[in-house]
Amino acid sequence: MKHLPGYGDLLRGDSATATWLSKKARRMFKELDPILHSQLRLAVVSLLVAEKEAGFTLLKEKTNATAGNLSVQIQKLKDAGYIDIIKSFKDNYPQTVCKITREGVTAYTIYVKNLQSYLGAKKIK
Repeated sequence: MKHLPGYGDLLRGDSATATWLSKKARRMFKELDPILHSQLRLAVVSLLVAEKEAGFTLLKEKTNATAGNLSVQIQKLKDAGYIDIIKSFKDNYPQTVCKITREGVTAYTIYVKNLQSYLGAKKIK
């Protein structure tokens, strides 16, 4: 009877088994977007998918993030093309509004579908 590689082989350091398992895992599990895999960035994009746009203050309140951390994370989302950042002034106060882009919605949808594949859940349409 042919031996099928398993977790025990991997623990023993069988590199052929490790390669076989990693190839099988890649077929079974889709890669999760590292930009969205951050808890704060995922929270921001989730809010924006639901609301289409949100001010910096609202995002800060909803995520319980510090202003500095939120600023860094929304800049990463902007750099990835997932959100647009609109800066303006209202009554001499700076206003920052974040809007989800089409690419952001697509990335979020793919992320959720791939995560569901890990959980064996029904796919969203």
